[in-house]
Amino acid sequence: MKGLKIKFLSIVVVLLFSVKTSAQSSYINQYKTLASELSQEFGIPTAVILSIAYVETGGGNSKTSQVLNNHFGMVGKNTVNSSRFKSFSDAKESFRSFCQMITRKKYYMKLKGNFNHTEWVSAIASAGYSTKPEEWKKKINQVINRFGL
Repeated sequence: MKGLKIKFLSIVVVLLFSVKTSAQSSYINQYKTLASELSQEFGIPTAVILSIAYVETGGGNSKTSQVLNNHFGMVGKNTVNSSRFKSFSDAKESFRSFCQMITRKKYYMKLKGNFNHTEWVSAIASAGYSTKPEEWKKKINQVINRFGL
């Protein structure tokens, strides 16, 4: 009987993990085409765009992404007025705005068209995108590796 309970619990844990992983993968799948199109247009690796969006939104679960369509934690005016984060009409506008912001950075011209995500993540972190750059880089790289971006 004890062995049966352990097997049952093991199956439940595997199923719960699969559901969570599936939900997380759905965010990547939902925005992969958009990120790929923007990658071609702006010369920023798809992996960088998607992984940053994923980390900033908690896989699409943050209120900022759900209410304000802000997938990158960008600060600015919004329609809610209870947040310091900028609101966007849709996710596409948010993704595009992020890429446009990146094009204004000093490192952009040096890296444009270079699809080495490690160099991009390091440059973005060094430019002050995150208040905790080493922790942020680690999270971004974990997402890239986890989802094979």
